[in-house]
Amino acid sequence: MLLGLQNVTFEFGARTIVEDATWHIQPNERIGLIGYNGTGKSTLLKVLTGQYSPAKGAVEKGRETTIGFLHQDLLGFDTEDSILEVALGAFERVKQLEREIELMGEELSKTGDEKLANDYADLLHEMDVLDGYSIHHKTEEILQGLGFTNAELQKPYKNFSGGWRMRVLLAKMILQHPDVLLMDEPTNHLDMPSIEWLEKYLMHYQGAVVIVSHDRFFLDRMTNKIVELYQQQLHFYTGNYSYYEKEKDIRIDMQKKAFENQQDYIRQQERFVERFKAKASKAAQAQSIVKRLDKLDRIEDVEIERPNMRINFAVEKQPGKIICTLKNITKKFKDVQIVENTGAEIDRGDKIALIGANGKGKSTLLRIIAGTEQFEGEREWGYNVVESFYAQHQLEALNQNNDIMEELKDARSGKNDLELRSLLGAFLFSGDSVEKKIKVLSGGEKARVALAKTIASKANFLMLDEPTNHLDIHSVDLLVESLNKYEGSLILVSHDRYFISRIANKIWEIDDQKIREFKGTYAEWEDWKERKLKADAAAKKNETPVPNVAKAEPKIEKAPQSNLSNDAKKELQKVKSLFKQLEDSLIKLNANKSELENKLADPTIYGDKDKFLQAETSYKKAVQELETANKEYEKVFEKMMEMGG
Repeated sequence: MLLGLQNVTFEFGARTIVEDATWHIQPNERIGLIGYNGTGKSTLLKVLTGQYSPAKGAVEKGRETTIGFLHQDLLGFDTEDSILEVALGAFERVKQLEREIELMGEELSKTGDEKLANDYADLLHEMDVLDGYSIHHKTEEILQGLGFTNAELQKPYKNFSGGWRMRVLLAKMILQHPDVLLMDEPTNHLDMPSIEWLEKYLMHYQGAVVIVSHDRFFLDRMTNKIVELYQQQLHFYTGNYSYYEKEKDIRIDMQKKAFENQQDYIRQQERFVERFKAKASKAAQAQSIVKRLDKLDRIEDVEIERPNMRINFAVEKQPGKIICTLKNITKKFKDVQIVENTGAEIDRGDKIALIGANGKGKSTLLRIIAGTEQFEGEREWGYNVVESFYAQHQLEALNQNNDIMEELKDARSGKNDLELRSLLGAFLFSGDSVEKKIKVLSGGEKARVALAKTIASKANFLMLDEPTNHLDIHSVDLLVESLNKYEGSLILVSHDRYFISRIANKIWEIDDQKIREFKGTYAEWEDWKERKLKADAAAKKNETPVPNVAKAEPKIEKAPQSNLSNDAKKELQKVKSLFKQLEDSLIKLNANKSELENKLADPTIYGDKDKFLQAETSYKKAVQELETANKEYEKVFEKMMEMGG
């Protein structure tokens, strides 16, 4: 065991987070820690790290166990150092060695002292053992994997926004390679390419990983165990999130049946007692039954208790056919061109997902549509459009000094206090809680207030920037359900692939400073994108002689055979035979590579670590074999040409 809880009870103020909880984290486990908003998942991680002490029980940690904890509170850190320097902070001993080696090297060049030379050799050996000469390469590689360009690596950390700072701290933590990596909502500030990179990296991570996340795609791919914090107890499931969902239903069903069977038994026994307790011949038996019932270990009835947000997006006015038209839109920040002379149209009934890597301008384009960002070009609203904008950064969208009720009134919905209180009740704010100041709310609470403001407007066109950040999985499901019933139109930015796949009927992607529209669902877009990538790769191969074998061979001008000696003819025949073998081999290798690509494209494979590793290893081997065969093929092709074949 690396880390764990032993009979731990932890109370936060007057509220119990866990009671008598035992949990042992083993090497190489991939654990998803889940629970409804407000149950205390983040708090439990702080108990594991020793930031909070339990009221009862003990936190157990191996003597050599190292822990890395990625959480939102880290964003308070600030520095003028470059992001590369901040990430290199993971290698404190190596950086110390670099300084010592430099100073000792200068001293040694002056004195030539033998003892100093031995010490210098020891330092060089330690540097070698720690693989210290490759730390810059490793750090740059991980930062680039998380979306930073080479040019950005030397820029000061303090110049970056919260989301990008979190990536730097994630890179530093990954480089420290702790035995247990605790991650609280790691995908909140990552775009899709970075999430996919992180998934692949963590698959091979040599240590235990505990993840709190609302991203079920991420949990499905990353976890082999789910720990649910529910009703102050920890419940364990050996599988990924999809397994947990099915298994929980089975467990609830079994407990319900066991409860009902026991209730039938109790009622039957009580009827016997009631009927025969006054009868002398049966009195002793009735008394025995009463004692047995008193000692009976009662099974509790089970009902899933969860905070149900009652989200109901109301639409007051019906808009025209066109919601918004963008014409000749151009936007740049200093040297960064976001979009250039591009346009698009949003029609009534559109539910558009705006996707792509961070830095491509998704949120900027959303602000352009909302009218909160300056730009060149034209933006025209359609007839009767009532819009509402849900901003990604709650600090930008909410007045920190307002209480929740005042914030809702700012939405100017025309609702009276009673109606606003009813709406806030649907978002789990009831009684005196509506008088809480915005500045004291948690991330999830702020997200719910901002969503309530969006709904209060009765808009027929919604602009949503990362609406699922800070919501738990159940709340995301409720939001999906509500948006699917919503009669208006919407455009949203989200990195949550499950959320997009359930809502969008159109995909917008900013590519080469243009808005590219795909009419279809996210799954259809992914399928189209994959086919396009394969077609592009095939087209690229067609530029070389290799795949054009069938077409190229008839065009080869053969020299008259009479000009060749018998030995030369035999040699040419051998080369031709080898050429044919390589040609057949290439066809088989290409087919094998395609088959392995299809396996890796199957999402279910990511749920089984061993299957994924096997498939990935086979794919890499197939690519290498194909590359070697292609090179050999080209050599033989050229030789055959030279020989006049």
